[in-house]
Amino acid sequence: MNRYRRYLAGLAVALSLMAGQVAAQNMLMVRTSEKFETTMAILQQTLAEYGYAVAHVQRCDGGMADFGYKSDFYRVVFFAKVDEVRRLSAKYPELVPYLPLKILLFAEKDETVLVALNPLELARRYPTRELQVQFKRWHSDIDAILQEVRKAHPPAPSG
Repeated sequence: MNRYRRYLAGLAVALSLMAGQVAAQNMLMVRTSEKFETTMAILQQTLAEYGYAVAHVQRCDGGMADFGYKSDFYRVVFFAKVDEVRRLSAKYPELVPYLPLKILLFAEKDETVLVALNPLELARRYPTRELQVQFKRWHSDIDAILQEVRKAHPPAPSG
């Protein structure tokens, strides 16, 4: 279990670092001025409204401390449409590492940041027509979900 926890902590670190360093097309990211706990609740409600079930919420705080990060608020939300994951996993086992889908939430100063892998990045690796349609659908859903969470409490203007 400790190895799994470290893997998730590493994933969280990588996603948070990439959010600031990679091109926008690789990641989907939004900021909100809402508190972490409220943002988490809004995210889970919005996922349900889009037909997704939350499979698991992984705390990464302990693993993050091992990497020198000082935050009480790092979570990875694993979510999916169960039948969709079963069908895709059976037909395309190479997708299993990417399923269920994931959104990283972390507190940063007075904001909460949400980051997800842009599913369109997978389209480059898996060019079949069926998967292209699926990745576009996931992109559309995740982007809309993140925008709805952001709109609930957009970040304060900087100045």
